[in-house]
Amino acid sequence: MNSTLLKDYRSLLLGGIIATGIALLLLERQLVIIDPDRVSNAVSIAVNILAFCLCWLIVSLLIHRGSILSVLGVLSLLLIAIAAERILRLPINPITFPLLILFWLGVIYLIVPDFFKKYQVPILVVYGTLLSYFFFFRLVPNYVQDYHQNFLRFTLVPLPVLALLWVYEQWRWLKMLKADKAKAELTLLKNQIDPHFFFNTLNNLYGLAVEKSDRAPEMILKLSDMMRYTIYEGQADFVDLNDELHYLEDYIELHKIRYQKKVDISFTKDIQAAHKIAPLLLIVPLENAFKHGVERLSENAFIELDIKTTATSIVYRIQNNFESQEERSRGIGLANLKKRLTLIYPNQHQLDITITGDTYTLRLEIYPT
Repeated sequence: MNSTLLKDYRSLLLGGIIATGIALLLLERQLVIIDPDRVSNAVSIAVNILAFCLCWLIVSLLIHRGSILSVLGVLSLLLIAIAAERILRLPINPITFPLLILFWLGVIYLIVPDFFKKYQVPILVVYGTLLSYFFFFRLVPNYVQDYHQNFLRFTLVPLPVLALLWVYEQWRWLKMLKADKAKAELTLLKNQIDPHFFFNTLNNLYGLAVEKSDRAPEMILKLSDMMRYTIYEGQADFVDLNDELHYLEDYIELHKIRYQKKVDISFTKDIQAAHKIAPLLLIVPLENAFKHGVERLSENAFIELDIKTTATSIVYRIQNNFESQEERSRGIGLANLKKRLTLIYPNQHQLDITITGDTYTLRLEIYPT
């Protein structure tokens, strides 16, 4: 029972009055009496009270969510079924149970219309099978003497099936909600990476302009290609690994032109199998190598990159030196990298970081599907 219904006192009051009337009619036909010979009197009372509360809830929800005409139409099916039981006085009459099935279908449709439309096929199959079995059951010799107990069982059989369908729907909804949350978080992480990248590359371009380098047009073109890749390809879920590597090469070239000092940068590639990869993953360790290593060392700075692919894995390794007296900060870039790897490649990656003296080594192995 939701909070909106709890505040609708009119629906609750009318639902209670109608549920009481229905309970009296069913009691007169002995359809809600649990056989005291089979269970204790306390259990019989508890079950009947629970049945009344369920009836009250259903009628109140019908009044709360549907028009009065639709509610009266559905309830009329139940009243006609009870009247058929009373007037025909046939314990094997074929009218009551089909009318009750129509009543329950109407209840489901009015209370949860979207759920009914989505699962109308399995719902109709369950009730159709039950109806077919009901007519077959009427041919059983002792059907007449067990009529009331079996009638109640037939009426309640679909409820567990509907409950299972509802639980499944909630599970799917939670799964979709988690997927949407993960996608939103990935978008946020990408947005956190992009400003850092553009800050660095604009600094590179500033250095070229100050030096009036002849390579400025070439570097501006590379920067344009990188911006295009970041804006467009960076929004994709996966890109070709070769495109990501070309992006790294352009980034390295933009940095090389800045430095007057000697920087030893090597990039080794051993591509034995083509793979897709999430965009803007491999740039983060390279950015950190320049930020914490090359830019803070006056001499003998180096960066070594190598990437290797097999049929089942991508192995990316980057190593650089840094000032041993300075403690490397973790930074937002590496934290975002770890979060993105967890979201995109859960149980499909291994990230190892090793610091030996003044040498920092990051090894990332990805097992793409």
